[in-house]
Amino acid sequence: MTGPSCFVMLSLLRTHGDLLDRTNQVAHFTGSAWIVNRERTKTLMVYHNLYRSWSWTGGHADGEADLLSVAMREAVEETGVTQVIPLLEEIFALDILPVWSHMRKGLFVPSHLHLNATYLLEADETDLLVVREEENSAVKWVPLQEVNRYSVEPDMHAVYDKLSERLHNFK
Repeated sequence: MTGPSCFVMLSLLRTHGDLLDRTNQVAHFTGSAWIVNRERTKTLMVYHNLYRSWSWTGGHADGEADLLSVAMREAVEETGVTQVIPLLEEIFALDILPVWSHMRKGLFVPSHLHLNATYLLEADETDLLVVREEENSAVKWVPLQEVNRYSVEPDMHAVYDKLSERLHNFK
């Protein structure tokens, strides 16, 4: 993986030893999943309570260096799917994502950066979907061409467009 995000992440890794843990309140690693169906026509999204928007699945590394494991764990936890497989072992995309200050569980969380590794996963569209009420209030398969209509986070539209384009070029 190359590009500006990769360069910045590598630089931060050289200067900060705690990027795998969210105790670093400036930046920390997260793992996300771009989950697609077998036909590669839909992606599995959750309605994220904090952001009040449909989004991909993902979560904090919380000390775990294997970000693919993080992405897969979060995919299962946030959607209920049980039959999820990586289509690539490698990172599908790297992004540095701003997270604006907010309240979580009664505590103030300052603005910070998510150093995010996205993985391309496939799930069975017939698998039972389960809402994880503490984090999301809905789970559904969204046609790829409609993702940005569901997401009300304009900053994420370019990320989702990039992922859809890479999926289109994926062999």
